Amino acid sequence: MNKVKKRKSGAFLGIAFALPAVIYMLVFIGYPMIQNIILSLKNVDVYTFSKPDQQQFVGLKNYMELFGSQNSILSKSVINTLIFTVGSIFFQFIIGFALALLFNKKFKGTAFFRGATMISWLLPVTVAGLLFKFMFASTGGIVNQFLTGLHLIDQNVDWLLKPKTAMIALVIANIWIGIPFNMMLLTTGLTTIPDEIYESCSLDGANWFQKLFRITIPMIKPAIMSVLTLGFVYTFKVFDLVWVMTKGGPVNSTELVSTYAYRLSFEEFQFSKGAAAANILFLILLVVGCFYIKLINDEEEVM
Repeated sequence: MNKVKKRKSGAFLGIAFALPAVIYMLVFIGYPMIQNIILSLKNVDVYTFSKPDQQQFVGLKNYMELFGSQNSILSKSVINTLIFTVGSIFFQFIIGFALALLFNKKFKGTAFFRGATMISWLLPVTVAGLLFKFMFASTGGIVNQFLTGLHLIDQNVDWLLKPKTAMIALVIANIWIGIPFNMMLLTTGLTTIPDEIYESCSLDGANWFQKLFRITIPMIKPAIMSVLTLGFVYTFKVFDLVWVMTKGGPVNSTELVSTYAYRLSFEEFQFSKGAAAANILFLILLVVGCFYIKLINDEEEVM
C-alpha cells in the first residue's frame, strides 16, 4: 500500500510540475496555431478582418490559389528556402566541425579564439543583416573593394540586385551567423569522447583520418543529428536576415516562405493566404521534427 501511495504521489507531483508548461504551451502556442489554421480556411482581408460575420468559409481554396498559378510565388519561395537552407547548413556544418576539432585541442589562446567566434552568434540578426548589406553594396562595399584589389573582378558587382548573386550573399551572411552554433554543439559532443580511445588507436597505428571517420564521427553521431536538424529548422524559418538584406528581391529570387507569408499578411493584407503560407511552413518543419524524433528513438533502441 505504501508503494502504491508513493507512486501516486510521485505521479501527482510530476503532473503539478508539468502543468505550468502545458498551460503555457496551450495558451501561447496551441491557441494561435489553431486560430491560424481556422484563418487559413476563411476569406479574410483588410475589409473583413474586423467583421467576423462577413468572413466566408472557403476551405482549401487559399492553399489551391497559392500553388495553383503557373508562376506560383509560393512554389518558388519553397524552392528558394530549400536552396538557402541546404547551402547554409552544408557550409555551417563543415566550418563549424573544423573549428570544433581545432578548439578541442589544448593550445594557448583556445578560450579567447573560441569566445571571439561567438560574436556572430551573439550579434542581433538585424544588425548582422545590415552589416552584410553594406558589405555587399555595389558602390563602397568592402566585398567589391576586396575582390577588385585582388584583380578577381574588373568592375563592381551588384550583389543584392541580381537574382543569383543575391542568394549567394544571403547564404554567406547566414553561414557567418550560424557557424558558432554548430561549433558549440559539436565541441560539446567531442568532449564526451575519452582520450584513452584515441591513445589506443594511436598505438594500433591509426592515422588522423582513420580516427576521424572510425571514432570521432560515429561517437558524436547524436550531436551531429541534433546540429543538422536544429540547423534546418532555424534556417528554414529565417525571416529577419532576408528581410533586412533583400526583402525577397530582386524579382522574388530570394523570397522565402517566411517572407512571403509576412508580405501576404502585412503588406498585401491577404490575411487568410498569409496564414495558409505560414501553415505550409509549419507542416514542412513538423515533418522534419517527426523525422528527427524517429531517428533519436531508433538510436536509443539500438543502444
